[in-house]
Amino acid sequence: MFGLKLNGTDHSDEQQLARLARKIAASMTHSWQIMEVSGELTSTMLRHDLFRYLPPDLKIVHGPGCAVASVPVHIFDRAISIAQEPDVIFCATAELLRIPGSTKDLLEVKAQGFDVRVVYSSIECIGIARSNPDKKVVLFNVGFESSVQMDALAVWQARRLGVSNFYLLSDHANLPPVVSRVLADRDSQVNAVLVPGQLACISGFEDYEPIAETMHRPIVVTGFEPTDILEGILKAVNLLEYGKATVENQYKRAANRQGNLEVRALISEVFEVCQRQWRGLGVVQAGGYALRPEFSAFDAHQVFAPLGACEVEGTGCISSEIWLGMKSPLQCPLFGKTCKPDSPQGATMVSTAGTCAAYFKHQFKK
Repeated sequence: MFGLKLNGTDHSDEQQLARLARKIAASMTHSWQIMEVSGELTSTMLRHDLFRYLPPDLKIVHGPGCAVASVPVHIFDRAISIAQEPDVIFCATAELLRIPGSTKDLLEVKAQGFDVRVVYSSIECIGIARSNPDKKVVLFNVGFESSVQMDALAVWQARRLGVSNFYLLSDHANLPPVVSRVLADRDSQVNAVLVPGQLACISGFEDYEPIAETMHRPIVVTGFEPTDILEGILKAVNLLEYGKATVENQYKRAANRQGNLEVRALISEVFEVCQRQWRGLGVVQAGGYALRPEFSAFDAHQVFAPLGACEVEGTGCISSEIWLGMKSPLQCPLFGKTCKPDSPQGATMVSTAGTCAAYFKHQFKK
């Protein structure tokens, strides 16, 4: 017999969520603010309306957990400039094609007749480069470790196969330093953090341990199912109530402290940690990944002429305050008016995984 479904959750899940909610409420003797730093966690919470299970003294805020949303405008301008060179085949995911630079997006470049292609894997571009030896094949990619590992494999393969006309234009993100940046803000009211379990499957969660200790805030590695999230919140509340600033792993079925050592070795062979500009937050030390010098021949940032930085956030955009956990998208005067997914004014609306875009999709019409 099929169970009753509410907000995409079946009856048995509803009962489990209700049990977890009672445990959370019973565990709390103080008001707490917990930040989750993943676009997927944000979407799951909104899609299943998990806020209705939580006690009023527990506030959930959404941090900068979307790599695409954090890419500065000038990186998209650089991509657009390279894509318009006559000897270039420019490759990217569908989402990156629609995110605007200062004056246009890559879809407009494609519509103008330039060779801009949607690809579904980094390795696919190696085949394109081998089939078009007279062209420069550029892959534009942004993401966390799951994207970094695929790009590392593509660059490694390109060197092994002697493919000299493949280039990577990447702006990959490293999440732990930006978590540290948020917690270090003098106005931060965040008491604990939920971090995404799928990244820990690759990189582990060792890097969060000194952050928890230094910032005196507990950090919980959490899965993406509704019950995962409430279990993660319960673990965070218990750590807060007992005054423990440690890292706990709710996502034990898939993630561990060290992550995937083989994949981490590949990433470390091809990439190194570097400072990165996060749109809405500024420069974050060790907040990104760059190709190592020995792979510089594949680095589009070095092979193609640079452009000057050009930041153009919409006037009145509060994305930085949203990402620091100080305000909600619903408090922004632009939200749902001049700022929508088809006309984004700031970082948190440009990507489907951005906080404001998620709120627009799941809550705006309520």
